[in-house]
Amino acid sequence: MSRKLFVTTALPYANAPFHIGHIMEYIQADIWVRYQRMQKDAGKPREVYFVGADDVHGAPIMIAAEKAGKTPAEFVAGIAAGRAEHLDGFLIKFDNWHSTDGPENHELSKSIYKRLRERGLIYTKTIEQFFDPVKSMFLPDRYIKGECPKCGAKDQYGDSCEVCSSVYTPTELKNPYSVLTGAAPVMRQSEHYFFKLSDPQCTEFLKSWTLGQGSDKSRLQPEVANKAREWLGGDENKALSDWDISRDAPYFGIEIPDAPGKFFYVWLDAPIGYLASLKNLFNKKGMDFEAFLADPETEQYHFIGKDIIYFHTLFWPAMLHFAGRKVPDNVFVHGFVTVDGEKMSKSRGTGISPLRYLEIGMNPEWLRYYLAAKLTDRVEDIDFTGDDFIARVNADLIGKYVNIASRAAGFITKRFGGQLNLGPEGKDAPILKTLRDATDEISGYFEHREYGRALRQIMHLADEVNVYVDANKPWVLAKDPAQSDNLQQVCSRLLEAFRILTIYLKPVLPAVAEKVEQFLNIAPINWDDVANVLPDGHTINTYQHLMQRVDQKMLDALFNKEAEPAKKADQPKAKAEKAAPAPAGFEPLAPEITIDDFAKVDMRVGKIVACDYVEGAKKLLRLSVDLGEGRVRNIFSGIRSAYKPEDLVGKLTVVVANLAPRKMKFGISEGMVMAASAEGDDGIYLLEPMSGAKPGMRLS
Repeated sequence: MSRKLFVTTALPYANAPFHIGHIMEYIQADIWVRYQRMQKDAGKPREVYFVGADDVHGAPIMIAAEKAGKTPAEFVAGIAAGRAEHLDGFLIKFDNWHSTDGPENHELSKSIYKRLRERGLIYTKTIEQFFDPVKSMFLPDRYIKGECPKCGAKDQYGDSCEVCSSVYTPTELKNPYSVLTGAAPVMRQSEHYFFKLSDPQCTEFLKSWTLGQGSDKSRLQPEVANKAREWLGGDENKALSDWDISRDAPYFGIEIPDAPGKFFYVWLDAPIGYLASLKNLFNKKGMDFEAFLADPETEQYHFIGKDIIYFHTLFWPAMLHFAGRKVPDNVFVHGFVTVDGEKMSKSRGTGISPLRYLEIGMNPEWLRYYLAAKLTDRVEDIDFTGDDFIARVNADLIGKYVNIASRAAGFITKRFGGQLNLGPEGKDAPILKTLRDATDEISGYFEHREYGRALRQIMHLADEVNVYVDANKPWVLAKDPAQSDNLQQVCSRLLEAFRILTIYLKPVLPAVAEKVEQFLNIAPINWDDVANVLPDGHTINTYQHLMQRVDQKMLDALFNKEAEPAKKADQPKAKAEKAAPAPAGFEPLAPEITIDDFAKVDMRVGKIVACDYVEGAKKLLRLSVDLGEGRVRNIFSGIRSAYKPEDLVGKLTVVVANLAPRKMKFGISEGMVMAASAEGDDGIYLLEPMSGAKPGMRLS
């Protein structure tokens, strides 16, 4: 029977674009899904559904939307609009992308809640919490600041101290204040809804599910199982804390049935978004969602980061189990991405912008390969190092893998009309048998997410093939007409070996694999095609370049950006302080932009090689500017009142180089020179770089 798989990644919170941690997780899951889609069971392809969604509910979204002057729905729609660019850019192929505010999630969340209530696992109790009297809302822990009750550090959040790492409740803070308004919060009572996670039946189930007690086998990674054992008290009868699943209005979320003004806490409905996205997909396909999940053969897997283990190994399986639904077969946890051994930090400039990576033309499959080469089945952080990135990509993908095809294809095309002939040994040639014998081992590595081990083994095989090249020297055989048959057979075996290696690499390098399929003139390859062979007489197409090397300049460009400040909508403000008034006559600043907005403006050093008055124009000068690009640009500038043409010739200035050409009465203007001016000051001051700058240098 063919396997049926339901696979998800953690739902990104819709208050910001994807960061490199998201992309790493999606690549990890995408590789696993692509591997599964290449498999067949009893000749039948596996049925795989890979879905995601935006997590859009909660107070942070509501507050961020308000600051942006938008409704929450409008705000998250703007974030969601940028998702496809990232996913498509890194070749991540979800079957469906949805939103936790979709009707399917509202329906499923309420249904699961009602089932839990019927099981007696929902109760209410009155609690006291901080309330912002100015904003008229109860404050989440992260929207309260004050002095740490342990060490006295100022401006610490309501749940933990960043100075001494103490954990506490918001009510323990000294001199607390609301980060939204700066007001001192007051204590108010409110009735909240709780999921009774402390119920003995919950503990018994979770011990069985997480730790393999009872009839179930242990499923979690050792690090995750150890954490679960700690939370569950091991063999002791330790009760879990009950889970507060409600929030008070105003709140952007799903209203609790029969409880006006009460909403589900975002962490209740967010994971249900996995099911909602699958249901949305099945509705589009006209398939039976409930029957698929009720099928005992269906397998359910979640790829997540180590920061959300608690929710996915305790709350989530307990919710599903006691609501009478299928529980996950496993939760695959990964670590974080660091850069040169440091945690990613915008302020320190140690982050990697996925969009920046794509914008400067870096190959997405370089990153897919590099991250895969470092991924294991353990909960380990992955360190991105520029030198290591260049070395791995250039040495492995270009020097070992692509090099095989480039060394053999030309001989087959030019000497033999593109036709292959493996010789009398055929597929049993020793070098080909070596590659085929590794199939089960490499397959097992992919199945268990040991991508690093899989790629090491594949590159070891590529080394074996390159040893075969050096031993048989096709470039020498080509010089001897008597060795023509031998040359064809050697090069044919090399291309067959290259095909097998491509099968092994296809989950990681899907775009390259597609190019190889076109080059070799074959149908899309699956895993069981390893056992096949390109027959004698098969004709290949002309070889086209498959992948370029990484250039150090690209890495320099990737990191050559100022750290982007956190957006106002993404972080709470510290206690409000009045800024000093601006000087009289100071022109107000333009609306705030991000570093990505700024990066779109390409400003270059230019040298003015000629300058003339423009006949019929009282304000314009015509500048001929050299930007170091092998030609001279024509630029009109309204600086005639401040400069004489002869004074500007030979000067360096700053030019906006990627401004769209503008057709004017006097001709085409191909850029804009930068100058400073101020209201009330008749002067115009052309920007002039300091000595040493050269035409073409970019401002950053």
